[in-house]
Amino acid sequence: MGIVTVSASYGAAGAEIAPTVAERLGLPFHDRAIPVRVAGRLGVPVEEAEANDETVVRGLWRLVASLGTMPDPVGAVVPGTPLPDARAYREQTERVLAEIAEGDGGVVLGRAAAMVLRDRPDALHVRLDGPREQRLSAAVARSGRPREEVAREMAAADRGREAYVRHFYRCDPAAAGHYHLVVDTTALPLDTCVELVVAAARGRGLGG
Repeated sequence: MGIVTVSASYGAAGAEIAPTVAERLGLPFHDRAIPVRVAGRLGVPVEEAEANDETVVRGLWRLVASLGTMPDPVGAVVPGTPLPDARAYREQTERVLAEIAEGDGGVVLGRAAAMVLRDRPDALHVRLDGPREQRLSAAVARSGRPREEVAREMAAADRGREAYVRHFYRCDPAAAGHYHLVVDTTALPLDTCVELVVAAARGRGLGG
């Protein structure tokens, strides 16, 4: 069946596009179930696993601090004091991703899955992105929340996810070379973005 990994910057509609792609391809969608499985393996509450999950916005700064890395205002990384369990969460997440790929496959949102599964021939790696201001406007329109509030959350999410990938995988998650397909979701209707990803997946022989 194969696996589609979807990396999405904040405001790029990953939460809308990825499950729709899964439905169109007849594949399972994997998102919130991943920290649940990680929690079970580590014997911790689900809330604790979510707080150490790359995709859950509210836990990103806690996670970044536990990695011993914190981006400064110009994007450099400042060393800190790592906590002993950060790698355990990452390792268990990698194992879950490998099991998904070896099993029924599916569409995975986030979790640096393109880096974890980069060597698999039965995978399509997708990046959803767009200019910052356009992503911010799209996120405000979808959420209906104040622009300043969304802007703060967006900055924390983007920088936190970048720090996660740079720390564990020594690369930039936005670099196009990690992906088979990069889509500016702020420049196209979401239905068109879905069609592009579905067409690319089927072009690689993935899905039903």
